[in-house]
Amino acid sequence: MATQLERKEYDLTPLRESKLPIIWVLGGPGSGKGTQCDKIVAKYGFTHLSTGDLLRSEVQSGSGRGQKLNAIMEQGELVPLDAVLGLLAEAMLANVTSSKGFLIDGYPRELEQGLTFEKQISECTIILNFEVSPETMTKRLLHRAQTSGRVDDNEETIKKRLDTFSKHSKPVIEHFSNKCKTINAERDPTEIFKDIEACLDSLANINGF
Repeated sequence: MATQLERKEYDLTPLRESKLPIIWVLGGPGSGKGTQCDKIVAKYGFTHLSTGDLLRSEVQSGSGRGQKLNAIMEQGELVPLDAVLGLLAEAMLANVTSSKGFLIDGYPRELEQGLTFEKQISECTIILNFEVSPETMTKRLLHRAQTSGRVDDNEETIKKRLDTFSKHSKPVIEHFSNKCKTINAERDPTEIFKDIEACLDSLANINGF
């Protein structure tokens, strides 16, 4: 029997009125998103949000909702989109007065998530899309596997993860092409960050954040 989650309603007025930039960060596993997000947070004072971290945190909190989410994941089912958006909305509202903007890492994973986010929460300002060849991502993940001990860092699983990422992210990038800044992430992290600074500094001039 499927676990039922109650749908919460949120007053998102403070978030929408704040006009804070909302940046989606896309890139396959091993594309270096985490490294660059850390640099953006340090320089621009943005709040870094990852849906995976929010879900884990809610489960670990032991709340009623966390227990239901855990049951859903243990059954091998996908967490409902409403629940993920609810966690994001709460985290954004909690940080709205202290943050300079929001970096939403690895989101949206597919087009429907992006469309629903804009409809229910707020418009995305810009998408940073980290472009890395499958060969490079595989090499990086296999290198990481030597120290991480992660069971999903083996060649066969990596190939499946990269295929899934490519299939689902392509429609997102095509639909939101006017907001999407694709960055060559095969280079040195310092060079990559220079491109990001150029994107965000031009945004700062427009939005005055």
